[in-house]
This record gives sequence, C-alpha cells and structure tokens, in this order.
Amino acid sequence: MTVDDRFPRDSQPNGEDEKSGTWSEIIVGPVGDWATDFSHLEPQWSANPFPIQDDLRQRCPIAHTERFGGAWLPTRYEDVAAIAHDTERFSSRAIILSNFRPPRELAPIGGSPPISSDPPFHHDARKLLLAAFTKKAVARQEPATRAFCHSLIDSFGGRDVVDAAQDYAQHIPMRVIADMLGFPPQDGPQFSEFVEDLLEGINLPPEDRIDRISRLFDYLLAQVHDHLDKPRDDLTTYLINAELYGRKLDPDVVTGAMTLLLIAGIDTSWSAIGASLWHLAKTPADRERLVAEPGLLATAMEELLRAYAPVTMARLVKEDMHWHGVDMKADDWILLSFPAANRDPAQFDRAGEVVIDREVNRHAAFGLGIHRCIGSHLARMELRVALEVWLERIPAFTLDDLDAVTWSAGQIRGPRSLPLRIG
Repeated sequence: MTVDDRFPRDSQPNGEDEKSGTWSEIIVGPVGDWATDFSHLEPQWSANPFPIQDDLRQRCPIAHTERFGGAWLPTRYEDVAAIAHDTERFSSRAIILSNFRPPRELAPIGGSPPISSDPPFHHDARKLLLAAFTKKAVARQEPATRAFCHSLIDSFGGRDVVDAAQDYAQHIPMRVIADMLGFPPQDGPQFSEFVEDLLEGINLPPEDRIDRISRLFDYLLAQVHDHLDKPRDDLTTYLINAELYGRKLDPDVVTGAMTLLLIAGIDTSWSAIGASLWHLAKTPADRERLVAEPGLLATAMEELLRAYAPVTMARLVKEDMHWHGVDMKADDWILLSFPAANRDPAQFDRAGEVVIDREVNRHAAFGLGIHRCIGSHLARMELRVALEVWLERIPAFTLDDLDAVTWSAGQIRGPRSLPLRIG
C-alpha cells in the first residue's frame, strides 16, 4: 500500500482548535492559598508537592482554583477513587488539564483513545491495544531493554558524576516505545520535546499551544505515511490496519492512540526510573539493602511507585452538581492526583514513609477505574530492568548536588536533572 486517502498529507490535527473548543483566561503568578488558588505548575509543587497535599488533606481535602477556567483537586484516596470509577458524572474526553476545553461532542472518543475515551467506546478502543501489552508480549522486549541499559552505562565512560535522568532514565522508555511504534530511535530528542510541549506548556498562549501540538501531529503523520509506504510488524502498522465496528480506524483515532503511546509511554517510565534512583541515592540504607538482597527489588519497586507515583490525570465534570461537599460546575476540571491518594494515611500505614519491604501495597500509581494504565506490565518491566542493571553495575552512588536536582512541572512528575556521584 502506498496511498491511503484516510491520511491526506496536508491534514490538520483535531486537537486544540478554537473552532472546536473553548479557551479560558491564562492566570499566572505565585499561589496565594493552595486551598483556593492551586497550580501544579508552580516550582514549589514540582520540587515537593507532598507537604502541600498533606496540608490540603487535613484542612481542605477538595481544593479549588480559578486558574485553567476552574479546577478541583481532591487529595483523599476515597475521593480520587470515587471520581476515577464514576464515568457517569465525569468525562475523560480530555486528560491533560489546560486552558483549552475540547467540545463535549468529542466524547466518547476523545483526542487520545482509549485514555481519553468514555464508555461505551472506551471498552472497544482499549481492547484493540491489549495484545501489545500483555505480560507475554512485554517479556519479549526484556532482553533488548536490558542490553540497552547496559549500553547506556557503558557510555558513561568512567565518569565520576553522571546525570541519571538525562543520561539514563529518559532514554530507556524512548527506545522501547520507538521500537514498538517503529519510529527511528535517533528521534529520541524530538520525543522529549513533544513531552514538554504537551504536558508542560499548558499556560502558553493559544497560538503557541496549537503550534506545538501541530508539530507533534506533523511528526506522527509523517510516520504514518512512512508506514504506508513501507509496512512492517509494529504498532503503527497495526493501528493503520486495525478495524473497529467493521471499518478501519479514523485518522484521529490512529494518531491519537499513537500520541498516547508516545507521550504517556515515555514520560511516566522516565519519571519513575529517575525518582527511584533519586530515592536510592539519598537513602543509603535502602540502596545497600537492595544491593545485598536483589530479590527484594520487586517489592521495593512497588513501594517506590507508591511513594513517588508520577502520574496525575484529569477529568471534566459533565453537569453542574453538588459532590462531596463542593459545588462543581459543568466543564470544571478535576485533577486526579494519584500521588496524593498514595500518601493518604487513611489508606496506607506510614503513608509518608518509604518502606521498601511493605507487604500490602494496593497503590494507585497506575490509576484506578476503567483507565488503569494499559501499559503497567511494560512500565514495571522497564523500571525493574533499569534498576537491576544500575544496581548491578553501579552499587554505590550518592547525590552529587541536591540543589542541582530539578523536577518536571505538570501532571507527570519526575527528575529532569539528577546528577549522581558514582562510587
């Protein structure tokens, strides 16, 4: 196949377009009171959100802000879980909170199915992707992932200080996702730009925001056409040829699913690997125990995911309502902070501590409800292999400069600069 009329080369993204949604006023500046004026873009939140979340959980468990056109932030596990499971009153048609609200007509498909899809479409869209993320399918990728991790450490070249975020953590999911989608592995730097554009540029003016989204769409469309010209055995070709309800997928569904895999599949694992290495670098007792007891890593890994869960998802309120003591309006945003839920002392004993041998750990790092992460097996494999290889090759390491550590802003939180001293 060399031509497919579904994917015209001059097509435009069905994304953040003024004609198909509404923009709210951009409000910036430091936060006054986190209970009434929160912003997850603030440096204070990025650096350490946990004291803020603990304070809100005690005095205002469902915080509110006028920023982003109006948004709510529940911090108790029970509230986060209730919203995540309630698809009747909360829509997933947009899962990245920004100053743009897509039209209600975009539901039930959304911009990045299946994570942006509501029932009943969600079930069928998710089913299309399940086979690629089973334990068996993921296991086939482990040898190549392990070899790549070793090659990254080989490239350190005996340096005393390395940036574990930039030189190690970010590259692992980039390579895995590029291989799955059949994208050139050398395009990794573009992937990190797309992540930043989509997840951290939410307060940009509309024209800048649309331009950045368009750059991602243009890249994906170019990859689609490359696959149309040269079909191969990968997820992109699979999505192009997949059928739903007796017809091939619409272009927006194909590129939306590719966006989900590219953005969410990279930043979440990048952040989890980096946060885990950050914790072990500053907590020598945990690091030394894992080096001495490698069999404990699977348990410790779940605790690191709980304590440093990278992902916060968004929902949109469907209709005006009074919910758990607050008056929500139609199209208000909800920030589902799985990190806050994971540190709720009503749900977890010693919630604010990292207990690497915690036996009962039903954390929400991979989400809750119908949108629980479809790639959880893949993410766990990447995190486990990344830590196994690092601890095997570099058993002794510490933070080189605490003040030099930086964290991403927005809905996925992880180290972006993590200088570690080896030895």
